Parts: sequence; C-alpha cells; structure tokens
Amino acid sequence: MDPRLQRRVQRYGWNKAARHYERFWAEQLRPAQDLLMQFAALGRNERVLDLACGTGLVSFRAADAIGPGGALAATDISEDMVAAISADAAARGVAGDFRRMDAEVLDFPDGSFDAVLCALGLMYVAEPANALREMHRVLAPAGRAVAVVWGARKNCGWAEIFPIVERRIVGEVCPLFFMLGTGDALAQEFARAGFSSVRASRLEASVTFPSADDAIGAAFLGGPVALAYSRFDEADRAGAHQEYLDSIAAYRDGNAYHVPGEFVAVAGSRS
Repeated sequence: MDPRLQRRVQRYGWNKAARHYERFWAEQLRPAQDLLMQFAALGRNERVLDLACGTGLVSFRAADAIGPGGALAATDISEDMVAAISADAAARGVAGDFRRMDAEVLDFPDGSFDAVLCALGLMYVAEPANALREMHRVLAPAGRAVAVVWGARKNCGWAEIFPIVERRIVGEVCPLFFMLGTGDALAQEFARAGFSSVRASRLEASVTFPSADDAIGAAFLGGPVALAYSRFDEADRAGAHQEYLDSIAAYRDGNAYHVPGEFVAVAGSRS
C-alpha cells in the first residue's frame, strides 16, 4: 500500500475505533503493557514520550511512574484518540503534552526524552523504520526506547480477522501487520535505527472476551479494521461476524473466548 494512503487509513480508522477501544481492549492488552513497563523501568522525574498512545492506557501508567517531577508527552495519529486522552488527563489531574502527530515525523527536538514507549503501535506505522529512527533521535544520551508488537501470525488465534475483512474490502487493512513480530525482525529494526544494547522478549498470553458480542466488538469496532467495517452493509456485517466467530470457535469456553496471542517486546538504548 502507498505509505500516504496507509497513514490516512490509520488516522481515520483509529478515529472510528477511539470510542470503543477501552471497552474492548483495556484488560485484554494488560499483559503486553506490563511487559513494556517492565522493560522501560521508568524512574522518578524522567521525561517520557508515549507514541501511538491511544486513550492513554500506557501513558497514565508512565505518569504514575515518573511522578509530578517528570514530564509526559503522548502522541497519536488519531485526533479522536488525542481528544480522549486529553479529556481523561484533565479529569485525573495529570499534566502532559498531548498532540496528534505522525510517529514517522516527531515534532520534538533532538534529545528531548529519557524514554520513548510504543505499545502495540508500530504495526500500524506505514514505514516503521522511520518511526524507530525518530525514536532514537528524540532520546537523550543513554535514553532507552521500548516497543511491543503483536507476535507471529501463527501464534495469534484472532488473525483471521484480516482476510475476513479483505474479502469484502480489498487492500486497506494492515498488509504487513505481523511482519515486526515474526522472528527477530523488530530487534533487527532497532539495531538498524542505531540503538545499542538491544534485547527482546516474547510472551504468550491469551486474550479473553467474556462473550461473542465482546469478541465481535473488539475485532470490528475497537481495532484496526474499524474503518473498513464502517463501510459494510448489514449483510456484510452479519457474514463477517459469523466467519470471525467460526474462526475462533476452538477457543470458546461457555460464553467466553480465550484466544491465544503473542507479544514481542524490544528495548534499546541510545549510546
């Protein structure tokens, strides 16, 4: 896909997903966020940037870790996500710099941060190498970056969502979604971007949905196919829902679905 088109798809797609995201994913993604925070090991008074921040699930954890003496910035390509995190921050009394921004072109000076985080965002970036170079650029000397992505396709039981959608709308949905989580691809990208002391970890974690409606909502309303799904007619929606439930039927336990998943975390330092 043309990178310019991919950026537009991601921007408007996550605008569609913003109001559904926390309902369907806040608890399900906690293992990935725990792994990221463990790798980041944030300290008091540090300056932290959270890229592809969404509604702030990681940003607010970072704010707690760095305390009032630290500085938090959070960016997302979706203005609706930025509006959500800004409103929540105001309600919580959390200070921060919340802005819509493309991860490939960061509007921050060199060396602005002690840590840069990206939780499950790099898969959606049109050219991830650009984002990693920008992460490296905005780090202070000895600063570190941590990113988590979904793992290999074969280890993610929900992966059929993409071909299900693409059979109805061709060519708009994350064509390289699993690339960074396969093998050591993400660690290699970190090294190419200039990071040193690169380390990686792979985590298997089931993603649990309490009901079929929750599984459908997470897949179609609160995630990366939301823009394509918004163009479906009622027949397409009904057919896609059934196909998706059939694809995860092996993971059903009563009303709930315990769908296998995998996350890959990589950390690196700026020498």
